[in-house]
Amino acid sequence: MNTLSLQSESPARSTGGPLLATPGFVDAHIHPDKTAWGSGWLSRQPANDLATLIRNDLQAQLAAGDSVEERAFALMRQAVLNGTMAMRAHVDVGSQIGLKNIHGVRAAADRLSSVLDVQIVAFPQFGLLSNPGTVELMEASLGEGADIVGGIDPESLDGDVHGHLDAVFGLAGRHSRDVDIHLHDTGAAGLAQLRLIAQRTMAEGMQGQVTVGHAFALCDSNQPELGATLDVMAEAGMWMATCALGADPVPVLDVLEHHGVRVALGSDGIRDAWSPFGTGSMVDRMHLLGYRTGALTDSDLERCFRLATTSGAELLDTPAIKEFTGTGSADRLEFPAESIPELVVDRPSPLAVIRNGKAVTRESVD
Repeated sequence: MNTLSLQSESPARSTGGPLLATPGFVDAHIHPDKTAWGSGWLSRQPANDLATLIRNDLQAQLAAGDSVEERAFALMRQAVLNGTMAMRAHVDVGSQIGLKNIHGVRAAADRLSSVLDVQIVAFPQFGLLSNPGTVELMEASLGEGADIVGGIDPESLDGDVHGHLDAVFGLAGRHSRDVDIHLHDTGAAGLAQLRLIAQRTMAEGMQGQVTVGHAFALCDSNQPELGATLDVMAEAGMWMATCALGADPVPVLDVLEHHGVRVALGSDGIRDAWSPFGTGSMVDRMHLLGYRTGALTDSDLERCFRLATTSGAELLDTPAIKEFTGTGSADRLEFPAESIPELVVDRPSPLAVIRNGKAVTRESVD
């Protein structure tokens, strides 16, 4: 998308100020089943490692007073009102919770189906091979609301890289589904796993159908195998989903772009046991990405916008966003801004969210 064309198409508002029409946002990585949005304040417990974060998260989920459906709906509704038109939702599956999170998020998504496109990833948060019964539940989830096969840290969490990938790609192959794997591992070990995932992607003929979330190993430009890893990922057509979280690493976007690895932007967890932060607004998230990656030029800021809109739409294959043509589009957002760079920096709320030619209001999505 040529973002400069959006500027030239911007008409004047009735108040005399600028009005910028844009495509809708895509949240390419979000966890609506974990949120406490709309359920009162959740006090977090300290955590210094991934295992403790996962344990705290499970305890918070089991103690939640409101249903998964109601909490997920509250957050997804907030995202819609902030201009999100599509999202990829990672939803926990495991022996500890069964499929209730899949059912809850799917029910919430169905309530918003006229204004929000939702892909659900069956996510083995508590381990895949290391948590007995999860592989079978993952397979069952694909017939009960899940769209995509997820995975998580094949080496550090599951302890069996090849076995983990066999299970994930086996499920994807049997059910003709895409794959989206969380990979928190850093350094040489993380890069090695990324190369294995890329090689498996090509061996299975799944080019363009595999995403890796977080992929912190790609964020260290000093790693000697970074370039080779990015090259094989690009050959496999792999995507990276980044979330620009807190103290977590962020990618050097110029480096990934140079090697041809495509990137989309997401929110990750919002107001859950992992973090008290998040607003359900991709305007805020693209602003944060720009801040954390040192965006300076108009081109840098426009790229942040693109990762939150058309790049995500390409990943999720969302026609309403990919086919945006300007102010006359039936699916569009309207902002009080003169340009995309100004929008990214000032992060205003949309004046209007238009889906199928109709304004989306709080009342219409109750």
